[in-house]
Amino acid sequence: MTTWSERDRRLGMDRAISRRDFLNGVALTIGGVAISQLGVGAAQAALTESYPPALKNLRGHADGAMNVGHALRDGTFWSSAGAPEATGESYDLVVVGGGISGLAAAQFYQKHKPGKVLIVENNDDFGGHARRNEYVTSAGRTVIGYGGSQSLQTPSYFSEAVHGLLEDVGIELEKFDSYYDKDWDDARGLGSAVFFPKEVFGEDKFVPGAEAAADWVPLTPLNDKAKADLIELIDAPRDYLAGKTREEKLKQLSETTYADFLTGICGYDPQLVTYFKESTAAYFGIGIEGTTALDAWGNWNPGFSGMDLGERPYKTMSPSGRLALTDPDPYIYHFPDGNAGVARALVRKLIPAALAGSSMEELVSGKLDYTALDDAANDTRLRLNASVVKVAHEGDPASAESVTVSYVEDGKLRTVSARQVVLACWHRVIPYLTNEIPAEQVTALNDQIKVPLIYTNVLLNNWRAFKEAGISGFDAPGLFFDGVSMDFPVSVGDYKFADTPDDPIVLHLSKVVVTGETGMSARQQAQAGRQLLTSISFEDMERHIRDMLSRALAGTSFDAARDIEAITCNRWSHGYALEYMRPWDAFWPDGPLPIAAARKGWGRIAIANSDSGAYAYAHSAIDQAARAVDELLGGGVVTGYSTFPGPPVDKLDLVG
Repeated sequence: MTTWSERDRRLGMDRAISRRDFLNGVALTIGGVAISQLGVGAAQAALTESYPPALKNLRGHADGAMNVGHALRDGTFWSSAGAPEATGESYDLVVVGGGISGLAAAQFYQKHKPGKVLIVENNDDFGGHARRNEYVTSAGRTVIGYGGSQSLQTPSYFSEAVHGLLEDVGIELEKFDSYYDKDWDDARGLGSAVFFPKEVFGEDKFVPGAEAAADWVPLTPLNDKAKADLIELIDAPRDYLAGKTREEKLKQLSETTYADFLTGICGYDPQLVTYFKESTAAYFGIGIEGTTALDAWGNWNPGFSGMDLGERPYKTMSPSGRLALTDPDPYIYHFPDGNAGVARALVRKLIPAALAGSSMEELVSGKLDYTALDDAANDTRLRLNASVVKVAHEGDPASAESVTVSYVEDGKLRTVSARQVVLACWHRVIPYLTNEIPAEQVTALNDQIKVPLIYTNVLLNNWRAFKEAGISGFDAPGLFFDGVSMDFPVSVGDYKFADTPDDPIVLHLSKVVVTGETGMSARQQAQAGRQLLTSISFEDMERHIRDMLSRALAGTSFDAARDIEAITCNRWSHGYALEYMRPWDAFWPDGPLPIAAARKGWGRIAIANSDSGAYAYAHSAIDQAARAVDELLGGGVVTGYSTFPGPPVDKLDLVG
């Protein structure tokens, strides 16, 4: 029985929110265990039947799915696997992975060559990182949040294939303009703030934001030089590379980290590095000690407006290395459950019996029937809690007529037969599933290191304290979570976002788990961050969340023990697809890019997923699905997709 301190009781740690550790606080290593112990058991399967979006506390990558994968990685799986059990099932297409790319591959295939399709997903829910978190408050109101992939960003950059698929599954992008309340914050007088924690800056200080840095920076606990430097950086940045040509400036900025830019080029106080340390992590998977100043400029970090650099770049570049103009679209293309709405739309199209209706409104409000997903009567079946461990052609891949797919389900090794296969799983998993690819391709596949992250939702039964503070969220530089924000103000049909301070609301907290060590590449930091992530318990994170909110909102009516109704930590130990970036990737942007070799299909097998585009966005996952299916169907059948990382090149306005 846990003994709570007085502080813990004040924070509400003793309240009725169950606490299950991140794998009991130990690293993910499996060895010498029977196959029946690796997969999900009856208890976990029952959870799937009980509606996964409503499950709370620790979510994200399921332990059973990770156990199977790590046994393959550690070389212990096959020693105890035993003889497989043939299901006798045969499909035109088997898709390995039920994320957006896998679901999109099934949809493209069914559209252009209808047949029998099986999607095999190792977790207890579909969508990959596009995960729905659903709550029913103590007052009986349903509140929805997103647990991963956030929004359909920049439709102007979507390929014809992406637009076509969204239209096919009933997603009308123009409707988001009315769904998303762009004036919600302003109408309620809510702004932003920064919480400076004492363990980083010497004292707890909550500082409301203002338009000019000179109006709020003096209130911070920064030292006097750091205050003056931060005000200049934001309000009146100098030309820090005066005397150089624009080309010379761009080159130097592309070879200098933003951290070194602040201290070395600008001559600013090191406290500014502390303040901005993780400002680039959400987009680049690495903090400012590993992100170039040029990329930080594209990330809207301050300090560049006085340097005559031309148009601000988008965060990718064209193959020629020229900078691309920044995002032209408003950030409004968001379902209440994020891109889980896209995943649900795909499932509804593929398996109509699972979710009634055809509209976007019904997509949000409807309850999906998980028991209908793997029905033999369906042309497309979706099998959850099933970890694929092997794909092998029946004979020479060049002439074989089928592929055997082996997977673990309910602790048993089973097989199905497929005429064709799309591998929509992570790149680094593929070498463990097959011995049919050359060493050079294995090397290219292993280049994709997933960036670990946590997306956490906190359900409050009211947001009166935020109204009292006059904010919709705050940054918290130096703490585990980078800050807190109210969920996006989206109302769809009967589902209504919070209106008054007495309404329940979801707070969103995120963390890209990287070490922040100077000199470590994004790949190295991701690997180290994954080890850190697997050592943190749910209890530790809950305590941190309650403590941070209580300290930041001190002086308001906030009471963590009373106001917090639920917490869901979506742990994505293998999260974002890694995007190429300077200075770590010498081949970027001119190439050749590792993804070109990594995603090459063979025989009756093609490769999809966001890793194939080295771009962590839903539209990239869809493009790669289109490419993979087009390869299987002979080329030129599925058209209009993009294969370049980032926005399609023909959509870019290029400068410089």
